[in-house]
Amino acid sequence: MSLVTLLPFIVLIGAMFLMTRSAKKKQQAAAQMRDEMQPGTGVRTIGGMYATVKEVHDDTVLLEVAPAVHAVYAKNSIGAVLTDAEYNHIVHGDEEEPEDDAPVVPDDASSLTEDADAPKLDLGKKDEPADAAAADDVEAPKADADAEKAESVKDGKADGESGAK
Repeated sequence: MSLVTLLPFIVLIGAMFLMTRSAKKKQQAAAQMRDEMQPGTGVRTIGGMYATVKEVHDDTVLLEVAPAVHAVYAKNSIGAVLTDAEYNHIVHGDEEEPEDDAPVVPDDASSLTEDADAPKLDLGKKDEPADAAAADDVEAPKADADAEKAESVKDGKADGESGAK
């Protein structure tokens, strides 16, 4: 056989080897994480439940899912071991104080512009149009809308309100 006909088989075997090697590394990392569990640490199960580890056995873990509520889970059902800060933030809603060295990210992009003290543009509606021609065009539809609104209000109730006629 020639090398050209064997090349696809060699590539296929190499790809399978790389995929299984990657999967083995992930399994080993997950097993190591589960072995490092200690009583008192917070965990997340593969089902998405957060709990505190009470006891660690060979194949099982006793978790406190709520105060005075314990459940036995298989070690394989632990999806992640959380740090104390992560667990408290997720379960109790505790906010961590930002460190002084940590950069502060603004809520909007206004602080990223060069001149932060420049007046901001008002993109809202203006009461008066810029020229008189535009004013006439705006006043006519406004007058029609006011007339329709006046007709729709009867007995002190507008259309859409309960008891409107």
